[in-house]
Amino acid sequence: MQVYLVGGAVRDGLLGLETGERDWVVVGGTREMLAAAGYREVGRDFPVYLHPVTHEEYALARRERKIAPGYRGFSVEFGPEVTLEEDLARRDLTINAMARTADGDLIDPHGGRRDLEARVLRHVSDAFVEDPVRVLRVARFAARFAPQGFRIAPSTLALMRAMVARGETDALVAERVWQETEKALREMHAAEFFRVLRDCGALRVTYPEIDALFGVPQPPEWHPEIDTGVHTLMVLDQAAALSPEPEVRFAALVHDLGKALTPPAQWPGHHGHEMRSVALIEALAERLRLPAAYRELAVLVAREHGIAHRALGLRPATVVEFLERTDAFRRPARFVQALLAFEADARGRTGLETRPYPQAAWLRAARDAAAAVRPEAAVRDGLHGAAIGAEMRRLRTAAVATLPRPGPETL
Repeated sequence: MQVYLVGGAVRDGLLGLETGERDWVVVGGTREMLAAAGYREVGRDFPVYLHPVTHEEYALARRERKIAPGYRGFSVEFGPEVTLEEDLARRDLTINAMARTADGDLIDPHGGRRDLEARVLRHVSDAFVEDPVRVLRVARFAARFAPQGFRIAPSTLALMRAMVARGETDALVAERVWQETEKALREMHAAEFFRVLRDCGALRVTYPEIDALFGVPQPPEWHPEIDTGVHTLMVLDQAAALSPEPEVRFAALVHDLGKALTPPAQWPGHHGHEMRSVALIEALAERLRLPAAYRELAVLVAREHGIAHRALGLRPATVVEFLERTDAFRRPARFVQALLAFEADARGRTGLETRPYPQAAWLRAARDAAAAVRPEAAVRDGLHGAAIGAEMRRLRTAAVATLPRPGPETL
């Protein structure tokens, strides 16, 4: 039985990047041998084991054969006769198809090191087309390695386009689409994930609501970039610079979905797009089974971003209503997330990327001033029920009215 370090740890080590989880392949081993050594089996579709001390994953070397459509349509063979080279050959990209021996020697049958040095994402073999999830994975790796200057090999991009044209990506299930998307949203260049999906045609399959935004014009005086799809990815870029939280980035990405439903006769204006966006986000969240934190923040940002941009010109009472509607008093952390998404929207415009956004700091100060008002005084005055709420709103409005404003808004 021989054990090899494989995959991302080998790749990232060669790139000089910090390596996270380490994965291992066992050649010449059996289930019985690993069980006897204290490994715990956890794999559902094929044998994967956790090391009894390190808890790192060890998988028996395996072959895969396509037998049906979709990413689950594979026959998996494993056993002591499967070689390391056969296991590496089933992987998606050459940079992920390398291994190291216990002595540190590199095993690289598909030129992964060469492609690392050339900064190329290239498929291992034509078997790449058998698994539509690989389209998503390549897009995610493009986002992850954008800072290192990686590009997709033309032949690989051609395969991805062919897979989309043949309907292979139609078999993608919501679970895997969201799983790869959430990983991509954690990358600093998350927008590259969506750019690659659009380039190969898969965006209209996985996120038709986002794909539909491209080609929809906006008023040039507010949006010099004009195209709503371009603006959307610029906003995601800004959100990634402002916050590491994927929930903030996702909310920024989908905040304008409703503009795709604006009748062309109304272009470049988009009156009422906020609530159209909310409806589309709700449907998208249902389709992909999004976690509640993503759905709730995205809905809030889509519904309220126009009000937030006008905050410096609003009456104090309207500001308090906004704070109540966004649940800023009970959920201050989520309110801060929303402010970051609002700021990303304001800056995701050509030539305005570094423009100040005083609305965020002022709304945070307004929230703090209003939250400092306590109900005890109203209770001492003998008020009950709805009267307490009305008095609280009056006092909060008075507190917001005392705040200095940084000047007329510019959005």
